[in-house]
Amino acid sequence: MEQTPHTTSNLWSSVSAVLFDLDGVITPTAEIHQRAWLEALSTFDATADDYHNFIDGRPRIDGVRGFLHGRNIGLPDGSPNDQPSAASIHAIAARKNHLFLHILENETLAAFPGSLNTLDFLEAQGTPFALVTSSKNADAVLKASGLTGRFQHVVDGNRAQQEGLLGKPSADTYLRAASLLGFAPSVCAVVEDAVSGVSAGRNGGFGVVLGVDRGAGVEALINAGADLVVRDLQETLP
Repeated sequence: MEQTPHTTSNLWSSVSAVLFDLDGVITPTAEIHQRAWLEALSTFDATADDYHNFIDGRPRIDGVRGFLHGRNIGLPDGSPNDQPSAASIHAIAARKNHLFLHILENETLAAFPGSLNTLDFLEAQGTPFALVTSSKNADAVLKASGLTGRFQHVVDGNRAQQEGLLGKPSADTYLRAASLLGFAPSVCAVVEDAVSGVSAGRNGGFGVVLGVDRGAGVEALINAGADLVVRDLQETLP
């Protein structure tokens, strides 16, 4: 039997569970991440294109390495104890994290209304959902946006490190979240705004990969493996 194409009208009825990315999907923190990254990499004249091509959605250290590799820049790894002012990969990662937390602590953060409405809709129809993010600051973001405890499971950068899970575009973290919810990937939807995250969903054999275009571009998300792309999750609701 030919599979029915996924559309916004049948999307949530076609899956048993949903796995959401955080930054850029649930909260507008992708924009904060981008600002922090561009400032941390300002000495290299980093651009928004650099952010989307090499950094977005990846674990912090992988983002630094991806950017430097993409620009053919060589820097020593250094160590996790490097100060933000040092000239090393770990220092850049520390600088970015310091800038991100400073912005988070000094600006009001609210989740996207369409995303909150989607969580409400899924709860009402009894569809379980989890959060999957490369960020090690997920708890701080969830607290700042009033979403602590909203997700049944959270697989973040800290858990990935503890359990030896590879970061996106590997499917490891999404596969872990699906197993925690008790569902096979083929009956789960992955919701992502980053090219690396969409690739992770496709690499994991998930039933639906939904792209949310917050700046990566519709074509880039489709090329990475998204089944369909929306501008806001409100478009997926009846």
